[in-house]
Amino acid sequence: MKLICYLSNGYPSIEASIEMAKEYVGAGTDMIEIDFPSRNPYLENELISSRMAKALENCDDFDAYMDGMIRVRELLPDTAFILLVYENTVEEIGPQKFIDFCKKNGYEDIILVGLKNDAIKNQIIDSGLRVSCYVQMLLDKTEVAYALQSNGFVYLQAKPAPGQVNPDYPELKDCIAYLRSQRITRPIYCGVGVHTPEDAEMIKQAGGDGVFIGSAILKLHDDLPALRKKIGEFKQSCL
Repeated sequence: MKLICYLSNGYPSIEASIEMAKEYVGAGTDMIEIDFPSRNPYLENELISSRMAKALENCDDFDAYMDGMIRVRELLPDTAFILLVYENTVEEIGPQKFIDFCKKNGYEDIILVGLKNDAIKNQIIDSGLRVSCYVQMLLDKTEVAYALQSNGFVYLQAKPAPGQVNPDYPELKDCIAYLRSQRITRPIYCGVGVHTPEDAEMIKQAGGDGVFIGSAILKLHDDLPALRKKIGEFKQSCL
């Protein structure tokens, strides 16, 4: 199972995020979820949204972020990346410029959030880039339908909030089995509510192809020995 760690791009600087990406991989990260900071990250928690705000306070030039992302790909050529981006950021960059950048530099898996409609999403998919689809453990029919229609990995909620359990598919392993029964053969990566290596072990046993780790790693940003140790613990749970 793949270990996927979240990287705050540009926090506290673009140079610092490049160095952090190297730390992630050195500690055992298989894939990096890297963001383009958004000026309106309304779907994020306070930790991530505040980091995006700080990044943009220090540098609000998206071309500079692209240059940094080119460098990190050159430094880590064997590492897979997933790019988290808000539609409002794609609009500011320019959809075609964004697409051209991603295709040229190997950022081919996209988590696109904050959509007003499907126009930009469809333009990105039509270009050949892969756009993921988020599915809650409730297995809402609309979300499952979007997952069937998309061309990217499925981002499946790993742990439900109160009232979010589907009685027919109460556990994560049941949700994964259901999605596979619907002929979804693309990777199913699980995240949200994953805080411990035991959570990652549960996802592996449930049949997940990857696990997203966010705040559990981000909170150790200023303690590199602890960060490396924690990533190593998560990595052991993925083996």
